[in-house]
Parts: sequence; C-alpha cells; structure tokens
Amino acid sequence: MVLSRSCSRRTSAFRRSGARALAVVFALSVLAACGGPGNAASGDAGPPRSGGTLAIGIESEVDILDPQRAGGWVSWRVNRQIFEPLVDEDLSVPSGQAAVPPLRPGLAESWEISPDGKVYTFHIRPNVKFHDGTPLDAAAVEFNVRRMWDKSFEFYDAKAAGQTTFVWQHLESVTTPDRMTVRFTMTQAFEPFLRLLPQGGSGSTGIISPTAVRTYGNDNVAEHPVGTGPFKFVDRVRGQRITLERNDDYWGDKPYLDRVVFRPLPDPSARVAALRANEVDMIAVPPPDSVESLQQAGFQISEGAPPHVWYLSFNMADPTLGNKLVRQAINLAIDRQGLATNLLRDTVKPAYDVQAPANAAYVENTAAYGYDPDKAKQLLAQAGYPDGFETTMMTSVDGSGQIIPVPMAEYIQQDLAKVGIRIKLDTTEWISYLTKWAQGTPSGVGWAQQSWGMTTPYWLYIATSSTLQAPNGPNVGRYSNPELDKVMAQAMAATSEADAAGLWKQANRIVTDDAAIAPIVNDKAPYVLSPKVRDFVSASEEWYDLNRVWLS
Repeated sequence: MVLSRSCSRRTSAFRRSGARALAVVFALSVLAACGGPGNAASGDAGPPRSGGTLAIGIESEVDILDPQRAGGWVSWRVNRQIFEPLVDEDLSVPSGQAAVPPLRPGLAESWEISPDGKVYTFHIRPNVKFHDGTPLDAAAVEFNVRRMWDKSFEFYDAKAAGQTTFVWQHLESVTTPDRMTVRFTMTQAFEPFLRLLPQGGSGSTGIISPTAVRTYGNDNVAEHPVGTGPFKFVDRVRGQRITLERNDDYWGDKPYLDRVVFRPLPDPSARVAALRANEVDMIAVPPPDSVESLQQAGFQISEGAPPHVWYLSFNMADPTLGNKLVRQAINLAIDRQGLATNLLRDTVKPAYDVQAPANAAYVENTAAYGYDPDKAKQLLAQAGYPDGFETTMMTSVDGSGQIIPVPMAEYIQQDLAKVGIRIKLDTTEWISYLTKWAQGTPSGVGWAQQSWGMTTPYWLYIATSSTLQAPNGPNVGRYSNPELDKVMAQAMAATSEADAAGLWKQANRIVTDDAAIAPIVNDKAPYVLSPKVRDFVSASEEWYDLNRVWLS
C-alpha cells in the first residue's frame, strides 16, 4: 500500500443513546480514514480536483439495477454508487487498518437499540432527496421495507423479498412514529441486523425512490434506477456499458468525478488490453500472471482482505457425497497453497476456515483443510471407495469474486484425480449460473462452486441453515444439522457482538467437523489502476466507494 495525503473532513450528528461503544468505533473510523494508508496515492499530484470520467473494466455483465432484486458483488459495486442503505460501512478505511469496516451512518443519521435487542429506532437524515426530487423521509423508508417484506403491501415484490429474506426474517412490524423516524420491532433479538443493512451480495437494502417504483412498477424500475447516492444513472447498453454521472445535489461530500463508466469485459486478457490501451482506467480481477508486468509498466496495484471465500457446497442428497468421510477426503485432497501460489500467483490466500477472515468469527483450521492426499485415500477406502468415484462439479466461467473459476476448477480436478476422484465440469456464464445455482445441486452433481462471504459471521447461517435450503434459500447443498441450527440461533439472538462471535466460532467448528463445505481460497481482490487514478481505497469489503476518487 502507499500513503494518501488527502483527507476529507467528515462530520455527523451521530446520536445513539446507550450505544457509546459504537459511537467510539465511528469516531475511530474517522481518525483512521484521515491518517492511514490508501491504495492509490495522491503523491505529488497536488490537492484533489474535480472533473473527468473514470472507466472501469469489470469482470462480468451486471445484474439488474434494482438493488433489492440484484444478485452478485459485481452488481452491488454499481448499485451502491446510486443507492444507499440506512446504515453503511466506512470504506475509506483501508483493509490494513481495519479487518472489518467500521459501521457509519447512512441514510439514518443515528439510531437506538432497545436493551432487549428487539427494537431498532432509526432517525432519518434530513434534507436528502432522491435523484428525481422525491424527499427522503420515514414514509419512503417504510415503503422500501414493505416492498421487501410485507406480502399485503401494494408494491410487495416477491423477487426482492426472496433476495433479502435473511435481513427481515425476524421483523415483526415497521412503524413511523414521526415524519423522520422509522422503528423496526423484531420477534427476537437479532444481533447481525445492523451489519446486514449495508450488505449487497444477494440483494440489498438500498433505498429506492417510491415515486420511481410507483411510476415504473416493480418489474421495470431497474431500467430507471433512482436512489439518493453520490452518482446518478445516465444510461445502460447491455454488454457494453453502464454510465453514471455526479449527483450535484448529493447530501454528503460531492464526488470529484464527472462520470463513471462500468464496462463489462468478461475475458481477462481483454481487460488487460483495454487498460494498456487507455480504454479503461481501472480493471477488476486481473489475470494473476499479468499483475507483476502491469506493475512494472507503471500501473498501480490495489488489494485488500475482503470477506471472501471461494468454496464448494456438497450435494448432501448424493449417495456418495452424503458420506462425511468422502467430504473430508475431498478437503484433504485439494492443494490450496499450490493453487494459490502456482496458479493464482499469490493474489489469493489459502482458505482454512468456512468463514472469511474479515469477520469476528474467523478461526484458522489447517488440520481440516491442509493438503494430505495419502490420508484422503485412506478416508476414501474407509468410506467404501478405494478406487475413487466419478461426479460433476458446477461452476461459472466468470463473475464477481469468481477469480478465474474454470482454471481453478481444472486445478481441483487434477488434484482430485490423484486420489481417484474423477470429475466433469459443468460451466455456465455468471448471471445464468446464479439462477442455476440458486435451484440447488441436482442429481448427478457432487458439488457446486460459489464465492461469497460477509463482514458478519451470520453468512454461515445463510450458507448452511436447514431453513434456507434451495430452492427457497442459498443452502444449495441442502445441508441440515440440528446441532448447528441450535448454535446459530443462539448466536443470532445474542445481545452483544462478543457473545455472538463466540457462538459463531462454535458453529464454524461444527461445519468444519462435518465437512459440509470445502473452502478453497480467500481472494485479495486485486485491482489494477492507471497512474492517474487517485485515492482509490481497498477496504475489507467486496465493493468500494468512488465519491472520493479523482483523476490527476
């Protein structure tokens, strides 16, 4: 990382009675943001200046521009520039300074939580307008929540509800005590709630203009996205570009950039070629073998430690994969360090826990996930497969957080062949793969690959809860463990983050012992930037802020 000399002052009327600890965290995040390392330095370019268009080469096509319906990190990286949640993460803090991004006020300038953890009261930020001029108030927030949660609501959207169900699962009621106050009452304490509000991997709680939804309808509002964020939608040509422009009426610090253009370039070599030809100023997911040469050519490398795990979900209904010994053998037969170093050139780290490092419940377990092919063969023989077996692995060909999925799957294919496990690859384009993956692992498929993770350990519940089995949830392997469900329920109902983290670590151990998931690598999420891109920060998250980025 390199040092950044620029620092914008951030002020907030951050009020939260009975929550001094969170207020201190927010204050520390401001100090850290104003004095720590960034990833694209101001250097000697002078003070930040306004103007210019930032072109970003992204790794796949983007899902729809409806933040509550859209899936995938690559989509939220675009949508979060347009839309904002009630509570946000401070992404001005580089990953080297914070393993988990501090929470900060978003469209709620403050909030209170009742002592029993069941009632959340949010005070809406005043004088904020949507891009279409609609004022932000409590009624607008209530409209959005009911769209995602209340089946009796006129504008209830089953697709948005399906994507965000894990956020609202314990919501009992939403009320507006006054014009600028929204109150959520839960059926039980729900410790992950605040951390879930800024998430965007599978749907998000980004707030949409109610006027836009009423005008265009649930199915068409994505073609006319209207939020409150620092950038406004201009146009979209599928397969070519999404263009945003600065929101000059933004309530917070105004962006320096005039425009941002996201260009989907699924072919990694095409992204590199576009960067070298000055057709884009920044690319995501550079080919691992290109990073060193790009750096030598004067391009900047920005990487972090996001909550990312590239993993396999085993098909528990498959007669072979339903055997724990087989699943344990697969975990031991994969050379994670070799894959990270030899194929991915250390742009990733081997994954030694089902959780990603960027949350409070990470527990490294090299014993379960170390490379031991001899023991893998012993376990296979013990399970009744001394000569191995055949199965199929589902994976995408591209996508957000997917790195280079097909070569990675082929590397795993070669490792498993050494212990007698012969796999066929079933590959699909990213957006189509998300739909296919969400249906769950079908007969004949041993496991499906995915990349996910969150800054809250609650992600483990999403991936493994028996109540969220596909096709009604993201537990695509349809894993079920009553002991795990009990511990995770206790973690969710905890009233302190420390108590919750201890219980989530216990849940991690259960999943590890049962070999329900095979974590493979944790991505460093490298970006390559032109020398003229300034003050881009890689925080401990899978997305980024662009409103402080500028061009020299």
